[in-house]
Amino acid sequence: MNPQTNRRTALGWLCAGAALPVLAACGEAAQAKAYPVHFTDAEWRRKLTADQYRILRQAGTERPYSSPLNSEHRAGTFLCAADGNPLFSSKTKFDSGTGWPSFWKPLPGAIDTATDSTLGMSRTEVRCARCGGHLGHVFDDGPPPTGKRFCMNGAAMKFKPA
Repeated sequence: MNPQTNRRTALGWLCAGAALPVLAACGEAAQAKAYPVHFTDAEWRRKLTADQYRILRQAGTERPYSSPLNSEHRAGTFLCAADGNPLFSSKTKFDSGTGWPSFWKPLPGAIDTATDSTLGMSRTEVRCARCGGHLGHVFDDGPPPTGKRFCMNGAAMKFKPA
């Protein structure tokens, strides 16, 4: 066998090994969890705005600093825009400087998390515990007392004043 063939074979195996985690993640995404609130894709499209659908149902994200909820400072509750599930108290909201509404703690039982392996890294995705809608991600660079930063898409939420 010539050296060129050995190199190609080695590179082929290396690429196949690198692809396995990506393919495994795709398989996990296909096995969707059953949530209490569920609709067909067509029903979600009718129920949500185009931006809400793209974010909540397709795990999209909004442009930083584009949400009116960034400047929402009244007392109240942030709800899932898809099903009205209470997610965060305004008491836990803080200015993270990232351009997205951020919180240091969700309400009890409000969210579900999953591993998100897109963009070539592993992150913790935050979903609504009732409908499974994508809300954003949680990071370990938040303020005390939790040290968490729940970085949420404003279009995925609505605000209900107290």
